Amino acid sequence: MKKFRKVLDGLTTSPGTIGSPTCGSAASTPTAAPTPREIDVQEMLVSENFQICKTVRHGFPYQPTALAFDPVQKIVAIGTRTGGIRILGRPGVDCYCQHESGAAVLQLQFLINEGALVTACADDTLHLWNLRQRRPAVLHSLKFNRERITFCHLPFQSKWLYVGTERGNTHIVNIESFILSGYVIMWNKAIELATKTHPGPVVHLSDSPKDEGKLLIGFESGTVVQWDLRVKKADFRIYYDEAIHSVSWHHEGKQFMCSHSDGSLTMWNLRNTTKPFQITFPHGKVGKDGRKESCKPILKVEYKTSRNSSEPFIIFSGGLSYDKAGRRPTLTIMHGKAITVLEMDHPIVEFMVLCETPYNNEIQEPYAVVVLLEKDFIVVDLTQSNFPIFENPYPMDIHESPVTCTAYFADCPPDIIPILYSIGAKNKKTGYSQKEWPVSGGTWTLGSQTYPEIIITGHADGSIKFWDASAITLQMLYKLKTSKVFEKPKPSEGRAADLAEEDPFAVQMVSWCPHSRVFCVVGISAHVILYRFSKYDGNTQIVSLDLRLQGDGEDPVSPSETENNPCFSDPSCHSPQHPPASPGCGTPDGAKDSNQCLKVKSRPVRMPPGYQAELVVQLLWVDGEPPQQITSLDVNSAYGLLAFGNCNGLAVVDYIQKSILLCMSTLDLYGAADPYQRLTRSPRKNRQSTSVKGPGRKLSLPTDLKTDLDHVNGHCTSPTSQPCSAGKPRLPVGPEGPRLTRRGPGRPPFRKAQSAACMEISLPVSHTEGYASRRAMLQQLHGVSMYSHDEHHTTSYCWTERESRENSFSRSRSSSVSSIDRDTKEAVTTLQFGESYGRKNDALPSPCLWVGTSLGVALLIPISIPTDHEERLEEALTVGPSGGVLMLKGSILRFASLDCGGSLIQSPYEVWRDPNAPEDPDRPRRRKLVNFSPSSSQEACGDGHLAVVCSEKQAKVFLMPSQTCLFVHNITESSFVLRADVVSVCNSICLACFCANGHVMTLSLPSLRPLMDVNYLPLTDMRIARTFCFTNGGQALYLSSPTEVQRITYSQEMCDNLQEMLGELFTPIETPEAQNRGFLKGFFGGNAQNVDREELFGEAAAGKASRSLAQHIPGPAGMEGMKAAAGGVVGDLARARIALDERGQRLGELEERTALMMTSAETFSKHAHELMLKCKDKKWYQL
Repeated sequence: MKKFRKVLDGLTTSPGTIGSPTCGSAASTPTAAPTPREIDVQEMLVSENFQICKTVRHGFPYQPTALAFDPVQKIVAIGTRTGGIRILGRPGVDCYCQHESGAAVLQLQFLINEGALVTACADDTLHLWNLRQRRPAVLHSLKFNRERITFCHLPFQSKWLYVGTERGNTHIVNIESFILSGYVIMWNKAIELATKTHPGPVVHLSDSPKDEGKLLIGFESGTVVQWDLRVKKADFRIYYDEAIHSVSWHHEGKQFMCSHSDGSLTMWNLRNTTKPFQITFPHGKVGKDGRKESCKPILKVEYKTSRNSSEPFIIFSGGLSYDKAGRRPTLTIMHGKAITVLEMDHPIVEFMVLCETPYNNEIQEPYAVVVLLEKDFIVVDLTQSNFPIFENPYPMDIHESPVTCTAYFADCPPDIIPILYSIGAKNKKTGYSQKEWPVSGGTWTLGSQTYPEIIITGHADGSIKFWDASAITLQMLYKLKTSKVFEKPKPSEGRAADLAEEDPFAVQMVSWCPHSRVFCVVGISAHVILYRFSKYDGNTQIVSLDLRLQGDGEDPVSPSETENNPCFSDPSCHSPQHPPASPGCGTPDGAKDSNQCLKVKSRPVRMPPGYQAELVVQLLWVDGEPPQQITSLDVNSAYGLLAFGNCNGLAVVDYIQKSILLCMSTLDLYGAADPYQRLTRSPRKNRQSTSVKGPGRKLSLPTDLKTDLDHVNGHCTSPTSQPCSAGKPRLPVGPEGPRLTRRGPGRPPFRKAQSAACMEISLPVSHTEGYASRRAMLQQLHGVSMYSHDEHHTTSYCWTERESRENSFSRSRSSSVSSIDRDTKEAVTTLQFGESYGRKNDALPSPCLWVGTSLGVALLIPISIPTDHEERLEEALTVGPSGGVLMLKGSILRFASLDCGGSLIQSPYEVWRDPNAPEDPDRPRRRKLVNFSPSSSQEACGDGHLAVVCSEKQAKVFLMPSQTCLFVHNITESSFVLRADVVSVCNSICLACFCANGHVMTLSLPSLRPLMDVNYLPLTDMRIARTFCFTNGGQALYLSSPTEVQRITYSQEMCDNLQEMLGELFTPIETPEAQNRGFLKGFFGGNAQNVDREELFGEAAAGKASRSLAQHIPGPAGMEGMKAAAGGVVGDLARARIALDERGQRLGELEERTALMMTSAETFSKHAHELMLKCKDKKWYQL
């Protein structure tokens, strides 16, 4: 507990201190409003309350490579190209593990019903994972030094793992000790001595269902060998012309099936292995000339028998003919004469047939097929003739359309999740299998510390998904499609082909009030959609407002008097039927060239229950140039206002009266309080362009178009480029010029949505490149140029040929007055409505709008709102942009208000009421507002409140209304803050920050004392920068891959309770007993023959393997045990054991070198003897 006391007295404080830029006050004159003499705040948070760790990962495993299933525990494991493992069971049982090496997972093998998993990775390392704990850990690792691992096989209830290599050899590993056996099946021993060619890598290993002592080895070249482990020789060898991809046994062990590269399936009988007794091309048709069509390889085949049918199931992937290009990947199910082809949306990575028994010598009785696709995970029901799929309980469709933004809300109203689920359930797909999900392993119980949590994801196709994230699970609640608000583009426009490649409805940001259920969406086409929630369907006319937010001072269109004073425009313009004219469009010439990016439906729209569109606000094209994308958004249901801004200015919309209150450039917001001296704009800079050389011609592209094109390619553009340049670009000379520079009305300024999922750009974090990377990052995020202002440095930017080559900045220092170029765009980076003191002499708080800009300026705009319900519906509101001005380093990111006791003041909101509910004449519908005014909790310390302002460089706490800076903290010097939020942790509040260099930090409030600073994500890319967000309860999330959401916690309390919240992967289950096959089958050799593998592969019989072949690496658990035993006699014994092992290793290496020398000597002796025999009978002159 930290207790501090800050003495505040405007009369005794030195004017230089208050008025200095460091404190951020606009003037040093003491305020007339009463100020508290002292503030006594009890800060409850300490560093011990914080610890950062990952909690759970949701979504589809990115770039999957391997699949495994435990038929007894009924859990599935998926390996990925980045070394990750996802283990899934019943809903709630979802675990993510990561190999430290990051090598791709080649193959997975469960130790069936043992609670362990073996992984084979691309770095030729085997790992043994312990699954009997909630957080799996590696017990042992075995690194192969000489050979590459290609295939692994672990027989059921065996502790010996067969490992095939690229050289064609087969090694055997003891699972318990993870040490190689001396028993090795060399490739030259497996094949015939007469064979002159290498058989290729091992692609298959399996023990015979009839005899455990027989091992079937499949080589890539088409050679199959059955090796007798007891006598160490081959029983038979099969040579086939086509390469082998997989082998599958019949459960009786008398025949097996192979799949080949020519799309054929061959059936082999052990009685006659000279040729296959059956060759089939399942998808190969015979042409008129009698020749078969060439087919694609069959990558895998499964041969399973069923008790209820005499016909087996033959299931395979691939094998389609080459004649039809563009055919989708397929899974084929052959059952008797029936052939069913299941087309998949994505390529098949792996599939497995789920059977009732784990024994390979019993009737398999398949009941489902697990299919792992590149971007999906499905399970097919084999017990029904139409083969339906099971409804997937996991959130595997997060990436159905690329994720472009995220929002995280913890501690939501308890009634919001059930109502969203009930509405979303009406639109669920049908046709699923009625049986229970077959992957039902593990146990999971609802934790004690659970509260409603909702995650919102915006997508490139304009859809928005609401997810229930309570209790570390994730379940789809409701899906909203914003594209339904707009008309579909007509093919007659000639743009159908172009639109197929574009994402005009991509969601850029969202703002949601869970209490009032007002939802606001910003799209990439510079449009804002306001939604209201209703439990009833409705027939609604969507109101559309158009405005121009270009901020071009040299436009030939001069604004009218009404536009120069938008706050006090004619009230008649505020009616929904007559929206006000957009600024800059008052003349016929201006209206002629102003067009919308998208066309809103003009007819009444039938809307189902849920979120229903009420208002659409669009920024217009001007002079053939698209509007700049929106960079900030906030909506307040109590005020009935919506505010948004971009790099040109700010707009405030009254969504109750459907009117525009404010639309002006950022420069005009200052009025006389502008802290900068704006330099006169050079006329040359208005016509800057970027030259692009092509073959035989030279085209000149304007810099804003170049930025858009760089957006498409996923590159960070140069920070010196001016996509928000106020001047008009110069049209290129030539017939192709207008087509390149003017994209045409109605066409959005992009080619592809800026998906957070596809951005993999590393951000530099050095001090010199910090500004550049921040600017480039914001260009990627918003498609605009933003510039931050350093209080001690002034940065001016100009696009010259030299700077375009060097990608450098020209910095000019000014110790007295900050001066910036007039055409530098000051973007609105953050907005927030709330109760505050708009001016220093205000005695009472009033509705205000906090505006943060990219130059580090925080503006406070007071708003006059009638309190009466009827007046609010009719009277025009007034906005006076003449409030306070506060200064910080870097772009403003976040605002928050605290009372003098240090508690967070929430923004006021309107209690939700259904807009489509039936009218009750006895109870007229009136708005019910919940207001959190700063004056409601000021009895102890008088009037005023604390304002928290955080930028990308520093955080400050101001006392309102005096605007005195109480506390200041420089968050980072070498990097910049990407995301900042004021959140609640352990019944208190703090400021949480995420920096571009990967650091996660928390600061106490209001003293801004550092509490935690952890280097969590050393390599930050644009995807994480776009999607990282904090929420209450010490939680956060980000998009860890294009298909996965990673949730983390920075609360020590949640870290301590995490084990309780996670599911158990392993459940004690008795292994099913093998079937008794009867006396007659046993008498005639029907029962499988057992083999004592310990007797064959143990050290006593097989000896020790070469130590240089593979290196044993103990896991973290083993290392911890070794360290714990470092003291006393046990430690001495452990050290002695290690010394003996090292000595034995050296002796082994010496023995190998000695054997090598003996072999070399024998070879030399042999060659000398041959030379002697050759020259024995020759005379000296014949030599």
